[in-house]
Amino acid sequence: MRSVGASPELLQYVIDHANPPADPVAHELAALTEQRFGALAGMNIGEDQGRFMAMLVGLIGARTVVEVGTFTGMSALWLARGLPAGGRLICFELRDTYLETAREAWRAAGVDDRIEVRIGRAADGLAALPDEPHVDLAFIDADKGGYRTYLDLLLPRLSPNGVILVDNVLWSGAVIDPTRTDDDTVAIRAFNEHVAGHPGLEAVILTVGDGLTLIRRR
Repeated sequence: MRSVGASPELLQYVIDHANPPADPVAHELAALTEQRFGALAGMNIGEDQGRFMAMLVGLIGARTVVEVGTFTGMSALWLARGLPAGGRLICFELRDTYLETAREAWRAAGVDDRIEVRIGRAADGLAALPDEPHVDLAFIDADKGGYRTYLDLLLPRLSPNGVILVDNVLWSGAVIDPTRTDDDTVAIRAFNEHVAGHPGLEAVILTVGDGLTLIRRR
């Protein structure tokens, strides 16, 4: 997915100047997702966002990572790559429709042993996690109407230095378009307002991908 406001040429420049260079597994997964699922491939994160997320996992020393919404596994691929030996990524996905494609990429990248997928409603899965703070990083990229529920379930389980990443918070610019009143746009606006006004949170929206909010507790 192209970063908001970035031309295709500028985005390619960003990717070309990453270090280490282009990732063949991520490229193959992007192509395979488009081949198998057509326009839905746009739900995958771009390489610039993936690299940022992988680096963030390493920077904070995350060992337990949670993902809400996995699709064909692109974001999980990058998150798992940032984990140290013994690290764990728990993915919550509503159905297993895309799981075979995801696992192919994870095996190719050598990270499949770090990833556990739990099929079903994410809210139920998050509620079943241990109550104590243990999640070092969480990535939310699922149904937009559920964002606040997922945030509320993750916050008490977040480790002291933990962070939460929330995707699609700019919604291709629709958040500032008054003519957009569809359910997803309205839900994202409401979520952004909730986070901005929450006295217990520190948050910043990054213009990476489709808008990425970085959240931590004060």
